Amino acid sequence: MSSNIDVTVENQLVRFVAPEPIDGDAVVEHLQGQRVGKMVIKALRRPRATLVIDPEGRITVHGTHRIEAARDAAKELLLRLGKDDTGLKTELGPIIASFFFNTPVKVQSITGQLGAGEGHYDDRLDCGIIKDERHDLVLHIWGNGRCVVTEGRHPKMVAMAAVYWQSKFKDLGIASF
Repeated sequence: MSSNIDVTVENQLVRFVAPEPIDGDAVVEHLQGQRVGKMVIKALRRPRATLVIDPEGRITVHGTHRIEAARDAAKELLLRLGKDDTGLKTELGPIIASFFFNTPVKVQSITGQLGAGEGHYDDRLDCGIIKDERHDLVLHIWGNGRCVVTEGRHPKMVAMAAVYWQSKFKDLGIASF
């Protein structure tokens, strides 16, 4: 891993499955949750997180970057419903992470230089987007060198992708490192 690329995890998607499915109607009735279609949304202040209860009674936690904080949020919901968190199973989803390449990147040059379908320029976002199948993630790269990664599975994989693309951009003349 390159010493000049520091990866920050911005969000970790975590889902919890309780031994007994969570009753979305109870969350609406007793905890002022909001029904949105078949889902129930409950925002917590402490810990700060947004909880989504799906029709199967599972809890998906948004807005945290640590698994412990997500578990605390799920536990808080269960306790407010008068339930115990014993037997709560954790399922990890993708992370959103960010880093800087520490040099400008010619993001409009990404299209066509990386191979078929691998990268393109998004006019609306003013960034290059790379579907990185090698590391199984998506990079959004702005001209100032800022990069936001979606669909990542682990910060170390994001760091490996950053080093790989740094080298590839240097070879292609898209950035000078």
